[in-house]
Amino acid sequence: MKKKLLAGLLLSLLLVWFSLRGIDPVEVYIELQKTDYLFVAGSMIVIVLTQIMRVIRWNLFLKPLENIDPYTIFSVSNVGFLAIVAIPARLGELVKPYLITKKSHIPMGSAIATVFAERMLDITTLLIIAAIVFGVNPLPPWLFRSGLIFVAVMTGMLSFLALIFIRKEKAKAILAWITNPLPERYAILLNQLVDHFIKGFSGVKDRTLLSITVAISAAIWLANAAAIYLFFLAFHFNLPLTAAFVLMIVLILGIAIPSAPGFIGNWHYACILGLGIFNVTKTSALSFALLYHAISIGVIIVLGLISLPSNSSFILDLWYRKNT
Repeated sequence: MKKKLLAGLLLSLLLVWFSLRGIDPVEVYIELQKTDYLFVAGSMIVIVLTQIMRVIRWNLFLKPLENIDPYTIFSVSNVGFLAIVAIPARLGELVKPYLITKKSHIPMGSAIATVFAERMLDITTLLIIAAIVFGVNPLPPWLFRSGLIFVAVMTGMLSFLALIFIRKEKAKAILAWITNPLPERYAILLNQLVDHFIKGFSGVKDRTLLSITVAISAAIWLANAAAIYLFFLAFHFNLPLTAAFVLMIVLILGIAIPSAPGFIGNWHYACILGLGIFNVTKTSALSFALLYHAISIGVIIVLGLISLPSNSSFILDLWYRKNT
């Protein structure tokens, strides 16, 4: 775990250096002065709406397990996103499911499954968007190779989800074979965890709920692209809408790897690489990255801090467990 944290921090430092190399700070300041902040404000509103849509979608996944009041889901989601941003190497991913188990009767395995289902929907949506966008935009070799690796990994994860969804008994049989060498008490514990995990996919098995969550997932990523495009307008970039989708995908690939808190370095270098595809200068791309990062992460931090007081005791409990 410590090695993963250290690797993420070192990688972020390296990417910060790559991002800043050859940059004149005065030119960055001039770029930021020329920015149209009306479009920035519009983008910030879209980013907030995107966060709200994510909360609504998670609520739909939780409904078959337990009916939880919307404010609880909203506050837990906000703190969960804050944890993802604040804790290095994406270790904050478990905070959201942990908190919801403390405010409901949902088992941890089921809570993790709902978050996993969300990720799978996001990945599927992004793969469809990538197939459409990259079909009309020539790709540099490095992005094509990265995309192939991403597709391979995600196909494996989607296959696992399909196995659980379609062949529950087969999945449990495979698990029993894997856990057979383990001591009985560990095997029983692991089987219980998987049972809870499978139960967490109840929302996926309901066709009506699944249709709604698929529609919301599409809206989330379309809104993400819209927020980026509004930043293009703010920086006076004469780029097509498809460029916003390309940058969004490059950015997702960039922040998917372990990093320092706030995706510092990864975010900025990914923006430089993504905008470089469309011949945006490094200075303009870095200026864009700095402001887009500040607004995007700033929204998450503000919403998280607002929701933190109602979850603070559980966060302290999690911290205590981690350090004992």
